[in-house]
Amino acid sequence: MTLGLINANPVVHAKKERVARTEDPHGDDAVDPLEIYDFVRDIRDPEHPYSLEQLSVLSEESITVDEKLGRILITFTPTIQHCSMATVIGLCLRVKLQHCFPPHYKVDIKVSPGSHANEESVNKQLNDKERVAAALENPNLRQLVDECLYSNEL
Repeated sequence: MTLGLINANPVVHAKKERVARTEDPHGDDAVDPLEIYDFVRDIRDPEHPYSLEQLSVLSEESITVDEKLGRILITFTPTIQHCSMATVIGLCLRVKLQHCFPPHYKVDIKVSPGSHANEESVNKQLNDKERVAAALENPNLRQLVDECLYSNEL
């Protein structure tokens, strides 16, 4: 780990056992919260060598799906209220979901109410297509997102 961590001693939880699925997850294009959770739970935290699941940044209960409206809502909880990596975590979630789910779903990503000092600003950044596209054009930020998504260190 590097010096100057914002949350130097995060609480680390055990990983949950994966639920075995026998059917094709995209067979009928239906999406359920557990399926989404299985895709995003292993994203590595940008600051620590732990997954978002291990740090309880997200859970199965923090994901909702509205099939009728074609909407997915992921609400995550940063480990501390002034987490500077909240937008990076949100970008990681968005990029991962773009690669895994049908494009007709509208994905909203938000920090849990009251869990971040700049909640409104973070939510606005994470759900503005132009801001997300601009952030992902930044090579350093894109590299950090890719490291969180494709790290095998967990």
